[in-house]
Amino acid sequence: MLPENLSHLTFRSATNDDCERVAKLVFGVLAEFGLEADPKTTDADLQDIEANYLQRGGLFEVIEDERANLLGSFGLYPINKTTCELRKMYFVPSVRGLGLGKYVLQRTIERARELGFKEIALETSSTLIAANRLYTQFGFKPSQPDHLASRADQAYKLDL
Repeated sequence: MLPENLSHLTFRSATNDDCERVAKLVFGVLAEFGLEADPKTTDADLQDIEANYLQRGGLFEVIEDERANLLGSFGLYPINKTTCELRKMYFVPSVRGLGLGKYVLQRTIERARELGFKEIALETSSTLIAANRLYTQFGFKPSQPDHLASRADQAYKLDL
């Protein structure tokens, strides 16, 4: 359940009309932490959210306030029939530290199960200290993928 202090937020499935706003959010948060956006490879999925997430059997949601300001995003990108990757979980500074990350992570785990996935993978950077702490609190275990995105130096997996 959404914490009371966040009850004014709306979660909805993203459409391609959101691509530009989501990219701006993601690239802004990356820059805040000294990480590079990579619109040609790692972040190319944001150019067509519907095809890359929704039509492949995953999800991508945006979080907005009562004035439709974009406050966050997150997606489950299908890797194969049993594994999805948590991607683009980013929030604006004003909603960090309020329990939104915990709520979103619980929501994505539940949705991954509903969609039939058996495992969630993710890649992140060690500079995102709060995010890494959150992942381990939820039972994600370090993993060694074949390849990491250029800005990532950590990888995790969670068996569902």
